[in-house]
Amino acid sequence: MQIDLAGRTAIVTGSTGGIGLAIARGLAASGARVVVNGRRAPAVEQAVSAINGLGAGGAVGFVGDLGTAEGCAALVAAHPECDILINNLGIFEPKDFFETPDADWTRFFEVNVMSGVRLSRAYLPGMEKRGWGRVVFISSESAFNIPVEMIHYGFSKTAQVSVARGLAERMAGTGVTVNSVLPGPTLSEGLADMLKPEQEKTGKPMEELAAAFVMEHRPGSIIRRAATVDEVASMVVYLASPQASATTGASVRVDGGVLGTI
Repeated sequence: MQIDLAGRTAIVTGSTGGIGLAIARGLAASGARVVVNGRRAPAVEQAVSAINGLGAGGAVGFVGDLGTAEGCAALVAAHPECDILINNLGIFEPKDFFETPDADWTRFFEVNVMSGVRLSRAYLPGMEKRGWGRVVFISSESAFNIPVEMIHYGFSKTAQVSVARGLAERMAGTGVTVNSVLPGPTLSEGLADMLKPEQEKTGKPMEELAAAFVMEHRPGSIIRRAATVDEVASMVVYLASPQASATTGASVRVDGGVLGTI
């Protein structure tokens, strides 16, 4: 399958590292012009430079906090149209329910949910007018497998799936698809940083430590390891492609079989 996104503009929120950067690379490699986003200029510049070094569609940067209404408005002002919107921006933090104040619930809702709501509201009308578009929310298997150690995070991921499904139905018959992707445990920078002290202590390869982490915290994993960021990105790039025109309103799993339902 040859995915050709030449002539398309893609926005990937929170894309200076991890899954977001892998998605941005994959879209650019398929010919899309990608807008890379982060809150810090050096990280954005580094990501843009790395993607442009690959050739193909290339990238430009936008520095801003899309977890705020003002940040989203600034992005739309700078880049008023796009064909592909990847709502990847997200935060997580293990914290017991009884120690999670209102401010944390609000912060998670603003960053994980409202960033995608605001940007979808801004960009979907243009996609509808042009008769083609792709919106993907990067949710999580935690949307259905709510982690007891961070219920507020799981709640925000369930909300993303609900918004994506509702928007898919709202855009029915327009040529615009809206889907959510559910990654499972993934060996991104965040997990690697968390496991780094153990690696320094034991000298074990990061992949081995990540696999042990998965089996401890998600023992239902069928692949019995952490996914790579590129494995998640490959699914997202497919959903952003013309070939995925009949897939909409779906919650697509890249969870390694963690979710035990059929």
